[in-house]
Amino acid sequence: MSDDAPPPGKGPRDREANRFGRRVQRYAQVGAGVGGIAARAAGARLFGLDQVDGRTAKELKAALGGLKGPIMKVAQMIATVPEMVPAEFASELSELQSAAPPMGWPFVKRRMRAELGPNWEQRFGSFEREAAAAASLGQVHRATSLEGEALAVKLQYPDMQSAVDADLKQLSLIFSIHRRMDRAIDTSEIHAEIGERLREELDYLREAAHMRLYADIFADDPRIAVPRVFEDLTTKRLLTMSWLEGEPILSFREHPLEERNSIAETMFAAWWMPFSRYGVIHGDPHLGNYSVRSGSGSEGWGINLLDYGCIRIFPPSFVAGVVELYRALETDDRDRAAAAYENWGFRNLSADLIDTLNVWARFIYAPMLDDRVRSVADGIKPGEYGRKEAFGVHKRLRELGPVTPPREFVFMDRAAIGLGSVFLHLGAELNFHRLFNETIEAFDATKLDKRQSAALKKAEVPLAA
Repeated sequence: MSDDAPPPGKGPRDREANRFGRRVQRYAQVGAGVGGIAARAAGARLFGLDQVDGRTAKELKAALGGLKGPIMKVAQMIATVPEMVPAEFASELSELQSAAPPMGWPFVKRRMRAELGPNWEQRFGSFEREAAAAASLGQVHRATSLEGEALAVKLQYPDMQSAVDADLKQLSLIFSIHRRMDRAIDTSEIHAEIGERLREELDYLREAAHMRLYADIFADDPRIAVPRVFEDLTTKRLLTMSWLEGEPILSFREHPLEERNSIAETMFAAWWMPFSRYGVIHGDPHLGNYSVRSGSGSEGWGINLLDYGCIRIFPPSFVAGVVELYRALETDDRDRAAAAYENWGFRNLSADLIDTLNVWARFIYAPMLDDRVRSVADGIKPGEYGRKEAFGVHKRLRELGPVTPPREFVFMDRAAIGLGSVFLHLGAELNFHRLFNETIEAFDATKLDKRQSAALKKAEVPLAA
């Protein structure tokens, strides 16, 4: 029976389901472009040669740039985590998202016909042929509804399910090699977390539910806008939402400090409030996932929150640990910090390991522990944010490790670093201590549990298996 043939007695097979033939093609596609570069870099590391240079980094970017799908998404994730790759690699890989070329009109017609039927164009007032934006898993087109409302239509690239499975298997191999070369961190939980989140990102019905969740969370905050889902024009691989007009965050770097502070304060609320009250975060810190719009009256500048594929939902106990660790660092209480780490799932915690973990924790929490108006990190460039601290921690963990970070840390750290980078780009100066304490002053894990359950049920967010 062929790969595309339906099982006996069943309806038509999903032609884009996870299929062996597509996975084999993907193994060859990714391996041909990346394998030689990875082998050369690994060999240099194993034989004690100098770190890979900028030319190797550019070659890797070129090899990945034409590959849509999760391997590019993983590269973007890795680029945002300090000390996970050499600085040259991080600089090149961080540019991948904006460099992704869109697919042409033949693909668009096939995707739209497959999701909405042969008369799909009649369901829109207009539909632009050229993509307005393109990323690793899909591209966005501008359109209008039959009533004339501006729309953003997100189309998933073909065969992404097979690509995810193939790329995650290759990532598993890369991580296994990494564990042999560098025993500081056991990456098994990191791989599991990345895999789970990537599979979620392929489900646009889940992303639509995430958008409903955030719309409900910020229903009473006029500073933060969430696109509205057009349910009748949305499927598992097609997401239609309202188009939110706004300007890139980076275009505000030369605005007066008061305006930049207003934007940064709204960004702080958009990230920390859902986490502290509902246990969820917007986990993709790429600057293209936010835009700025002018407010009215006393509202100041508003934020458009875009792209809800990577939303991380945490158990209330993890959120409680974040608050508890903050209190421990505030009072310099090592035992309280150890309890917070154990609550998250860290094991075999020695005094040296606790002190090492606290170095990174103090870096993450530093702006919130300092009760004054300040920048996130004076004199540090956004691309270097956290790298010095991460290098020191990583070096110490090589002596104490291996440490297995709980899977929740992958996107918690990634998002926290990304948010700090936004503040650095804006040159914002705020009392982060005051802002943070306002979000946690009434924290109660039991109430968060009930609030989270009610919100997820209302938004119809699928529960994890």
